[in-house]
Amino acid sequence: MSYAGHAFIAIGLFFLVVSGLGVLRMPDVFNRLQAGTKASTLGFLGVLIGAGFFRPMWIPRLLILAVFLLSTAPLAAHALARAVHSRRGDA
Repeated sequence: MSYAGHAFIAIGLFFLVVSGLGVLRMPDVFNRLQAGTKASTLGFLGVLIGAGFFRPMWIPRLLILAVFLLSTAPLAAHALARAVHSRRGDA
């Protein structure tokens, strides 16, 4: 169990680091939003799954966090992308 928990947390941390690098390296706002949202969502899910292996009693709370993350991260990225797109239309 411990090895699986460590593996999921390591995968999650890898995606979080790649997400941070993607935000720094991408050329425009829309690519940065995509890199930040997709990779960080997958990274946080990996960390949550890894935490579930270490603390099985936390699994219901972790599921609530995962549902919240999966429902709010894409909506926030979409709202930011629409705001940037509409703002660029004014200029």
